[in-house]
Amino acid sequence: MAGRGMGRGRGRGRGRGNITMTAEQLTAMMNDHAAAVLGAAMGVQHQAPPVCTFSDFMDCKPHTFNGIDGATKMLQWFDKLESVFQMCNCPVDNRVKFASGTLEGTALTFWKLQVQLMGIEMANATPWAEFKTLFTEEDCARDDVRKLEDELWNHKIIGSDIETYTTRANELAALCPQMVVPETKRIEFYIKGLVPEIRMNVTSANPTTIQSAVRMAKRITDQAVELGTLPAKGSSRVNEGKRKWEGTGYGNNFDKGQSSSQQVQPNTRRFDNNRNFNQSVNRNSGYVGPYPKCDKCGRHHPGVCNRVQCQRCDKFGHTYRDCKVRLDDGNQQGTYQRDNNNNNNKGKNGNNNFNKGNNGHNKNCHRCGKPGHWKNECPENKKDNGNGGNNGGNAARGRAFTIGRGEARNDNNTVTGTFQLNLCYAHVLFDSGADRSFVSTKFVEILDLTPTFLDEVYSVEIANGKLLEANRIVRGCELDLLGHKFPIDLMPMPLGSFDVVVGMDWLALNRAEIICNEKLVRLPLSSGEILSVQGETSGSVVGIISCIKAQKCLRKGHVSFLAMVSEKSSDEVRIENIPIVRDYPEVFPEELPGLPPHRQVEFQIELVPGASPIARAPYRLAPAELQELSKQLQELLDKGFIRPSSSPWGAPILFVKKKDGTFRMCIDYRELNKVTVKNRYPLPRIDDLFDQLQGSGVYSKIDLRSGYHQLRVRDEDITKTAFRTRYGHYEFAVMPFGLSNAPAVFMDLMNQVCKPYLDKFIIVFIDDILIYSKNETDHAKHLRLTLELLKREQLYAKLSKCEFWIREVHFLGHVVNEKGIHVDPAKVESIQNWPTPKTPSEIRQFLGLAGYYRRFIEGFSKVAQPLTALTHKGTVFRWTIIRKKLFRH
Repeated sequence: MAGRGMGRGRGRGRGRGNITMTAEQLTAMMNDHAAAVLGAAMGVQHQAPPVCTFSDFMDCKPHTFNGIDGATKMLQWFDKLESVFQMCNCPVDNRVKFASGTLEGTALTFWKLQVQLMGIEMANATPWAEFKTLFTEEDCARDDVRKLEDELWNHKIIGSDIETYTTRANELAALCPQMVVPETKRIEFYIKGLVPEIRMNVTSANPTTIQSAVRMAKRITDQAVELGTLPAKGSSRVNEGKRKWEGTGYGNNFDKGQSSSQQVQPNTRRFDNNRNFNQSVNRNSGYVGPYPKCDKCGRHHPGVCNRVQCQRCDKFGHTYRDCKVRLDDGNQQGTYQRDNNNNNNKGKNGNNNFNKGNNGHNKNCHRCGKPGHWKNECPENKKDNGNGGNNGGNAARGRAFTIGRGEARNDNNTVTGTFQLNLCYAHVLFDSGADRSFVSTKFVEILDLTPTFLDEVYSVEIANGKLLEANRIVRGCELDLLGHKFPIDLMPMPLGSFDVVVGMDWLALNRAEIICNEKLVRLPLSSGEILSVQGETSGSVVGIISCIKAQKCLRKGHVSFLAMVSEKSSDEVRIENIPIVRDYPEVFPEELPGLPPHRQVEFQIELVPGASPIARAPYRLAPAELQELSKQLQELLDKGFIRPSSSPWGAPILFVKKKDGTFRMCIDYRELNKVTVKNRYPLPRIDDLFDQLQGSGVYSKIDLRSGYHQLRVRDEDITKTAFRTRYGHYEFAVMPFGLSNAPAVFMDLMNQVCKPYLDKFIIVFIDDILIYSKNETDHAKHLRLTLELLKREQLYAKLSKCEFWIREVHFLGHVVNEKGIHVDPAKVESIQNWPTPKTPSEIRQFLGLAGYYRRFIEGFSKVAQPLTALTHKGTVFRWTIIRKKLFRH
């Protein structure tokens, strides 16, 4: 084993007799030696294990890998190989050699290339961990990894198929190890994808290992399937597993056979047919979970019981005013028949009658406030509905008394605030006058969630007395209050100024206490602590504290903000203070006046033969980006730069934040660029431009305002510039940013415009114009000629980015003055502070920046050669000491 125990790239040590071993080889040798010593001590002759041959290895039937089956297949290939290594007692030295015999297709081609680069001996001596890394980097592209990370983040269980969910969660955790470290993150991801009822129970148990979380989730899911609260695996009866409104809380329907179908509903024959079946399930299914039985609600759950109890029917999960039990109109005593083994026992003769409100003076209407009748018997219902307030039979009724944001902020009886709902900021109103919790229909589109349909229509009474019908609900949303996440189900409906209205269903479930005068919501947590959520105030009163009190607040960890007042700089450039330039104010407008004139050059988009229109779906944008999108679209429409389109082409848009915090709208034209014939018009060489500056001493630099937008697109090519947004489909009438031929075409325009003065006292690079002269007298003439030219051609500049009458100018990353051309110190500092590269792409970025100044570095190509070698395809990335010194020095 010692003769073959050399690491990769260490062959040159043979001449001195040195043997370099990997950690795996050293461990195997130590184990063999220890076994031999132990056997000798016990008088047993140690026999070396039989040597594993390739034939023995293949007899264990390892998986093959072709390189095109994706990351999951590759992971399964690794796992199978490692188990085969253990089965056949494969030596560490032969693992890579034997594993290469299972390669096929593109994977085999890739390995052959590695063998050619390293040599057969060095390739076979590659450590197993490096072999796995080599194939992982080759077959797991960054886009694939990003898709797997997104899948892990959004992985959710379908129905009750806990086995499939767990298997895929384990695969994703193995493929994205950086997202599941430490193990608490992996547990969090696993629990997050469970059904809300299961998730609540597993979270409250606080599992410390992923194995315990999986076992608990499987056990609770199996109980829910047995009791019918979740649909069985593969069942087509989707609606059988849905909960009713009153079925919320700890351990809901998991430990009892009681379901919503057992509640009395008049004129419902299905209840009588299913009662005996449900009761038999109740008797035969015993609870086997770890939680004690609650004396209050009779269910098994951890912690303090928070289930509310109805004072009308004595059931748990809903309040008195939400109770759906109806009084029998034909029975003036208003009896309520409980579950009974005898299905024929109805009315007042039943053994378990629940007589509530049988006297007229106990009735109190929650609609008009008058005694003597219930809300469903209220005469006011007839005013709103011609059918006597029946509203379609069994439809539920609720209230949603919402007001505007400004009014709510000044009203002491309401609590509002901005909180995160599914990681999106939402304006929330805590409304004790709303029976249910609602979400704006517009905000549902931002959340990108699909509501599910309810079994019945829910009529919502809004502030003006009108009724709105809702029959959909968005389940499993997550409301983040000061870092504490609460599950919430929301019904979509049109809301005014708010995105979310939190009603009594959520407030009662979480035992929330609203202190209106202080605009405070208090929520008891499972740990026994009280979470206080402060709502928005009118902001009219400014509180002032002393410096001593401020220091105490800071020591206690209170959130603080630093605000600074600064005077506006008086160094702002004013055009009337600049000689020559003040005579041409029309060249420096605040905004472009409109569409540019037709010029001698127009932007054209020529497609490769056979290319067809390409349209991509719009990207998802944050609320702040959507607001900025609407603003910038309107500005471009007002200027005439874009117009509505019906083109078959369509590119998505995204936003990039600038240094000043504003957003730049960028259009992703990558698909269009792929099918565009490239314009090979040459851009000027930087060296040639600077050669023209010899002997100059006075400079002016002019930067065009949105230069690309000062060139029209050819009429027949306008449709190809189309882009798609949430607010419509538009196309550019001027040259947009992001097209592959844009720099070359604009360079062509500027060369034709500036041709009379080019290389005499003007050099141009795309939209940057540099005017250079030997003295100020000549510079005055040159500057005037240049501004006259721009005025005649209707090309406009941005005054704040221009510089005039200067002795030293920063141009194209260099500093130019009368002494010559120098390197920009800021760029040198960026190179010196560049972080250590870890991938070939980072090496290319560094060499690209450093190579920009190669004219100032003697023998640059020789110095950079060791780093350049790492960028070659197929070269293993090894950051040696020599390369580290070259990078630093």
